[in-house]
Amino acid sequence: MLAAMAALEEAYARRGAPPSAAAGRAGDRTPVVGYVGADMPVELLTAAGVRAFRLTGDPASDSALGDRYLGRGVDPMARSVLARLLAGSFGELDRVVVSHDCEASLRLFYALRELGRVEPGMRPPEVYLVDILHLPHRTTARYNRRRIGEFAARLEAWTGRPLDLAGAVAAHDERRRLLAAVAELRRAVPARLTGRQFLAVANAALPVDEHIALLERLLAEAGRLGEHTGRRVFLSGSDHDTPHVYEAIESEGHVIVGEDHSFGDLLLREPVGAGGLDALAEHYHHGGPTAHRATASERAAHAATAVRRCRAELFVAYSRAGDEAPAWDFPAQRAAIDIPAVSLERQEYGRADLAALAVPRKEDPCAV
Repeated sequence: MLAAMAALEEAYARRGAPPSAAAGRAGDRTPVVGYVGADMPVELLTAAGVRAFRLTGDPASDSALGDRYLGRGVDPMARSVLARLLAGSFGELDRVVVSHDCEASLRLFYALRELGRVEPGMRPPEVYLVDILHLPHRTTARYNRRRIGEFAARLEAWTGRPLDLAGAVAAHDERRRLLAAVAELRRAVPARLTGRQFLAVANAALPVDEHIALLERLLAEAGRLGEHTGRRVFLSGSDHDTPHVYEAIESEGHVIVGEDHSFGDLLLREPVGAGGLDALAEHYHHGGPTAHRATASERAAHAATAVRRCRAELFVAYSRAGDEAPAWDFPAQRAAIDIPAVSLERQEYGRADLAALAVPRKEDPCAV
């Protein structure tokens, strides 16, 4: 394995583990912040100088505490995150910041807030909500700008220092640019990265400057990457905060060359650019077309464009039990694309019904 890819895989394996909370010159401890949700303005976390990482679930761990406080009707990914938080799996967190990207994230926020109020013995971290909305209205844009400003002020109060917003935005925009270049390696024919490898590259648990350095090394070594010639799959639907489903699908000889969830291609959004908090609010107002915040027609149009771009041969719409929203979009998506499509509904967290993927290729005269 290439040195850069090995380092990124190692950092991906550490996802969900808190970075060390180093002390400053005067002995001040740098706050450690865990965050949840696709709408998190990570640029502000970087600008504040906190040690931040995205909280993830674990399909193999006990989710009883999450089931108890959220109920089994909520997306099991959120239930797993809550269970791991309450069990101390993320170490000593100073705060948890939750974005309102879907109903499950909002329910997680309410549960943590109420547990801090009525169960002080459990001592969950202080929780804060970043409530970004996505309606196409000027009033929504103004609402989002206020929420972004409030979060920036709260971070300055937490850390006691001003934000370096310009530097943070520039760094995250550069990371997006490099990730987009890496994504082209996966879209190549044959693919130079698997979907599982791209998950590791995109979600490596690293400070943004270290991530940038490794992405540059990976691109410099790209000529030595292998080739992957399995059936090219576009994966739509639920988020994947672990590699389990990717590994299962690719173990059957497929290669995932694109997706539309927030741990994958939707990280490759347009740059924020200049403009400070106004530009940042605009950026997150117009977030990617996830199943929880876009219309069926928007999702179908995105699917048609993405499938052509990555030259996929099979469209797989995946939705977990407790996260049914992606399944509602499948009829419109299937009508908009010109390749075979299958829907995997009510799947267990971290699992996929592989038998459903055995559909004929379009060029097969028996295809339907």
